[in-house]
Parts: sequence; C-alpha cells; structure tokens
Amino acid sequence: MIRQVRERKYDLVIDLFSNPRSAIITRLSGARWRVGFPFRWRKYAFNIIVSPRTGNTHNIDFNLDALRRLDIPVLHSQPYFPVPEPAKKKAAQWFSAEGLDGKVVVGVNPSGGWYTKRWGLEHYAHLGDLISERCGANIALLWGPGEEKDVRVIAEKMKSPPHVIPRTTLSELGALIQKCSFVVSNDSGPMHIAAALGIPTLGIFGPTNPRQQGPFGDKNRWVRNEELDCLECALTSCPIGNVCMTRLEVDRVMEAFTLLVGKSQNNEQFTPTT
Repeated sequence: MIRQVRERKYDLVIDLFSNPRSAIITRLSGARWRVGFPFRWRKYAFNIIVSPRTGNTHNIDFNLDALRRLDIPVLHSQPYFPVPEPAKKKAAQWFSAEGLDGKVVVGVNPSGGWYTKRWGLEHYAHLGDLISERCGANIALLWGPGEEKDVRVIAEKMKSPPHVIPRTTLSELGALIQKCSFVVSNDSGPMHIAAALGIPTLGIFGPTNPRQQGPFGDKNRWVRNEELDCLECALTSCPIGNVCMTRLEVDRVMEAFTLLVGKSQNNEQFTPTT
C-alpha cells in the first residue's frame, strides 16, 4: 500500500482524521500541500496546520476549518447525502407494498459501530410500541450488514407489528430514510444520513459527545441519561456495564421524541398523547 501511495502524485491532501495511519499515508503521498491537525507527532506529516478548536464545536464545523485554513469559503455547512432516482423508486415501491403511503412512519435504527453506543433491543421494542400507541405511527426498523438479527429480535418483542426494511445498498437505505417522518437512532451513520436528508432525528447518546457528534441541524434533538458522571467517556469497551445505555429509561427517550415532534414541521399528521 505504501508503494502505491508513493507512486501517486497529488497537489493537495487533506487529512481530517490525522491519526497515525492517515498521517503516514499523507506524508508518503508526495503531495505538495498536506493539510492536517497537529495531534502529537502527526503534525510533522503536514505542512499546512489546522488549529483544532476546543470545547463543543460540532465535528462538521471542526472539519470545515480545514477549508477555512486554505481560504476556501464555506457557503453552507449542512451535509449532503445524494439519493439517486433508482433508489427513490425502489423505496417508493416498498412503502407502497407495505401499505405505508400517506402514513406517518418513524424509522428506528438500533445499530452502532461500538456496542457501547447501542441502546438495548428490548428498550427499542418498548419505545416502538409507545410511539405506535401514542402517536398512531408506523415503525420501520432500519438495518445494515450484520444487523438483521437485531431488528428481528425487536420485531418479535413488539406488540405493534413493525415493518422491517429489506436488504439495501447505502443509497437505498437513504431513500427509505428520506420517506420517513422521523428517525430515532443510536449515534451511527444512519443517524447522520437522516439528519443530512432533513428528516427530524432523535439521537440516543452515552459514550460520545452529542454536541460534537449529534445529529446536525436545528430540527434535531438528542437524549441521554444526564444523572451519570461517566458520559462522553469515548470508550469502545465499558468496564462498568455500559450503564449509560442500560440506565437510559424508555420514558425519557419517549419524552425526547415527543419534544422532537413538537418542534418539527412534520407534526401536522399526528399529536402524541400522554
């Protein structure tokens, strides 16, 4: 791989990760301009340094600082997720086949790259039933590679039968999310896709910082168990039983979802009841 990098010639490389691997690849790229953050020894891999912000700057603005450092104007910061027409057509066919046309559909995504970021499957099943009961909404369970078993468990535990989406490509997943009225998700890729598509999104958080990694945009919300002092640990393995997720009660998440609906322009179709 290093040989392949050396054989290529670049004018500019922007390393937004600036981790050991990406810094080495950037340094060996032969690029005239190498842009990155001065994290520890990795700063020596770059000749244009981006001063990292401190505090709770969202990662989107944090990364866009690389463009600002190059005097490239940032016209808008809203992420963009392209959804091609064939994917939209396939999503429309599935919605029609499931009898969901014209109905309120809440996409629920229980996945997450770290197990420490995943709220319990039983919790999601309970939440799905509450949303169905109080909002009259339909639940669409979202999943990707290796995750179908989890959504099947949720479906079996729910009293109100949900709709399990079929196997999809990433673009097709985006198309299905785009047809949802709301999305509830762990901190994960589908959460960010939903926010990028303008779907009001509720993010469930614990080990990561929602102010930095939460669903971007004013129409979105996040929820976590504020009573814990171990939040934002950024650990991929928890030594104390992943309490940020196990102790996050369903009623607290449902309350946050109700607030999400209340502030959204998508709430004309239903009003949650208590």
